[in-house]
Amino acid sequence: MTVNESTKTIVRERAGHRCEYCQLHQDDSPLATLHVEHIIPRKHGGSDEVENLALACIDCNLHKGPNLTGVDPETEEITVLFHPRQDDWDDHFEWQGIQIVGKTPTGRTTVRVLEMNSDEQLGLRLS
Repeated sequence: MTVNESTKTIVRERAGHRCEYCQLHQDDSPLATLHVEHIIPRKHGGSDEVENLALACIDCNLHKGPNLTGVDPETEEITVLFHPRQDDWDDHFEWQGIQIVGKTPTGRTTVRVLEMNSDEQLGLRLS
């Protein structure tokens, strides 16, 4: 089953056409359309309901893949990833220049797993 176009439109508009993980705006992603992704992947029982969908840039989506957790680089503990429907971005992340810094175990883990400060991501933020 695939997500229908009207649901994709709802997800894109709700996100303001911005990746819900790294905040990249569609206008700043010239090579790829932002993806509608499953926060909890289907393989883990996630549904196609709008509350389980988020808008993600290609980098965040591909790095997240089917992951629900990762290892916090500060504590080395297994930690859940940021959930755009349940978590507030500003509670878990902050901007330091063009870098996204995790403020919580969830934020740090998400930055690490999604490689939110990769050279490619930083280059997009500079342009």
